[in-house]
Amino acid sequence: MAAARSHEHEGAAVTCVDFWCNEFGMRARIALREKGVPFAFVEEDLRVRERSDLVRRMNPVHRSIPILIHGGRPVCGSLNIVEYVDEVWSDQTRRRLLPADPLERARARFWADFVDREVYGAQTRFFTSRGEAAKAAAAAELLRHLRRLEAVLGDRAFFGGEELGFLDVALVPFSAMFHGYERHGGVDVAAECPALARWVGRCAERESVRGVLPSGHDMYEIHREFYDIE
Repeated sequence: MAAARSHEHEGAAVTCVDFWCNEFGMRARIALREKGVPFAFVEEDLRVRERSDLVRRMNPVHRSIPILIHGGRPVCGSLNIVEYVDEVWSDQTRRRLLPADPLERARARFWADFVDREVYGAQTRFFTSRGEAAKAAAAAELLRHLRRLEAVLGDRAFFGGEELGFLDVALVPFSAMFHGYERHGGVDVAAECPALARWVGRCAERESVRGVLPSGHDMYEIHREFYDIE
């Protein structure tokens, strides 16, 4: 009976509440596509200050997106959603995003948290800094973090090894901002982190990634609006 209930839940309706340029929400949509899970997309415009009734009901604590709604029940937090998708939709035909080895799983989660705390934090400071000295300091910090992740990647095709994995899904949405890094402050990721740039290219060959990531131009233009950049 438990197995039957689990199978029934797996086939329940899936909705992703997100905004098209939200790097965190892209993770959820990439994971769903990677697993071949059909889902409805409900857009929550982050340019509007007041959150919708749907978001307030489904995420009353943080009132933030992304939100995955599965069978009427919400799952919140981007990395939490990716793990949930990985657990619910893994079988003989769909491989796991997280490594099988407990130590490797812990490492993948550690570096995904590093992306959230360090990369996103430095990116925000880079775009919000006023004055050339502050911008240059933020750019240097951002590059340090990207180089550290490039060292973690090493000579592998993906952070997950030969296939796209959890850490790849966590980081690749931020690659949509690489064009913006160069436009805003002359940070050329392809020149500074060539292995990481080649990794982005391999990720972009996958339909799950290609179908979600916006163009670098569109990402930079809307972030100029978010950060009030002239």
